[in-house]
Amino acid sequence: MTDQSAPPDGPPPLSDEQRVVRERGYARLLLLAAAAGIPVSLVAFGFLALMHAMEHAVWNHLPEALGMEVAPWWWALPWLALGGLLVGTAIRWLPGHGGHVPLDGLAIGPVAASAVPGILLAALGGLPLGAVLGPEAPLLALGSAVALMVLRPLARTDDPTAIALITTAGAAAALSAIFGSPVVAAIFVVEAAGIAGPRLARVILPCLLSSGVGALVFTGMGAWTGLGIASLALPDLDAPVRLDLGDVLWSVPVSLVIAVGVRQTFRLGEQAKVRASRRPFEYAVLGALVVGVCASAYALTTGRSPQEVALSGQELLAPLAADPAAWSVPVLIALILLKAVAYGVSLGTLRGGAIFPAVLLGAATGALFSGLPGFGAVPALAVGMAAATAAVLPFPVSSAVLVVVLLGPSAPQMAPVVLIAVVVSFFAEQYILRPRREARSAGSATSASSAASGA
Repeated sequence: MTDQSAPPDGPPPLSDEQRVVRERGYARLLLLAAAAGIPVSLVAFGFLALMHAMEHAVWNHLPEALGMEVAPWWWALPWLALGGLLVGTAIRWLPGHGGHVPLDGLAIGPVAASAVPGILLAALGGLPLGAVLGPEAPLLALGSAVALMVLRPLARTDDPTAIALITTAGAAAALSAIFGSPVVAAIFVVEAAGIAGPRLARVILPCLLSSGVGALVFTGMGAWTGLGIASLALPDLDAPVRLDLGDVLWSVPVSLVIAVGVRQTFRLGEQAKVRASRRPFEYAVLGALVVGVCASAYALTTGRSPQEVALSGQELLAPLAADPAAWSVPVLIALILLKAVAYGVSLGTLRGGAIFPAVLLGAATGALFSGLPGFGAVPALAVGMAAATAAVLPFPVSSAVLVVVLLGPSAPQMAPVVLIAVVVSFFAEQYILRPRREARSAGSATSASSAASGA
């Protein structure tokens, strides 16, 4: 056993973190992580550019070519029926089942090359055609798979630790553009992987390096090709110079309301997931049609485009945040209720990520509550986005950093209510709502077992 102590007149002992970064081979792993950022970001850029082009072709260019100013109320139904067929095919018959169920959270880990075709079919067949989910889950899977396929032969290792580091760095590179910041991507991946202590020192530098290289490649590819990719972004908001007392006080009950609303949406997703686990193809088609019905109902009742309920909500976020007063209360209520139903069904039956629709729903709820006395529009948006993100993700640090980055120049003024909303929503979800739900589930299981034994 090595003595870690040092003589009184010698150098101080190394910390765990210092020993990790001085390990033999660690510099080589850093170079591999930097190299992972290049192929992963190229693949991710192509994926996002193709998805962006497909979405605009279906929802904007094709209606215009047919002489329509906006997509008509029924437009979502045939496209989502097609999307359900494609996603259901990937889930039912292709290796990897089209990726993980969105309700189960984001998985950070090695993804086999054989699963990539199914992941691509489920993502490109569902997300651009109207599934109420985001691209972050397939991006994570693609980043891990590409990094593993390209770099494992170069690394010449079967060491599980090295393989995990390579795939984690690849996931960080893939997420760096969609979150609009390499730092957010690195923090998100590290927190999602549950890394702490010396393991954090081992992984954080490769993730930062890989996501930074990925962000550079994304920027260069966008300028060189002229192709558009959508990432979470807000316009510069006209934030107040300081928060009022009303903004701070309202942030607590509004965050609680949003946490409860997210929990109800996830309960719908859990019910859909149970049924879809038995008949995945049929329920993928049925789930997609439910999304189409919600989008059509929204268009019929509000006179607006069904696109606002369909899709992830990523592109709707900017216009909503830029002028929340332009959205009437009935329209906001219809948007929140119908998109929440579509989101819950999508979580259990389709494939994609859970973050983007949650951010949009949080912003819409914030806009709705901004009419409360003493609650400003920008603080309400910040609280709504932070509370919804923290209720969806079990990663409070990532939730807070993501919303702060989204707020841009308004972040210094809005940071206090963002942090309050994240803590309140996260605490309510993890320590109040979830334990009650688990207790009810355990009680139901016990009752069913007792009834079965009695019979």
